Amino acid sequence: MATGKDARVRVILECSNCLRNGLTKESRGISRYITQKNRHNTPSRLELRKFCPYCYKHTIHGEIKK
Repeated sequence: MATGKDARVRVILECSNCLRNGLTKESRGISRYITQKNRHNTPSRLELRKFCPYCYKHTIHGEIKK
């Protein structure tokens, strides 16, 4: 099995636009993606432009804690 010192870790990306608007009865949820990053090459938080099916546009998805 994998050890705790692996270079590649799984991260969860969450739509920052959905979080900023807040959850209301009209909103269906928050868009989340699961991806991997190399801990040694990218020690800071990951931010990618991904498609949000709830906003119906490409938005910034930032890394969140598990």
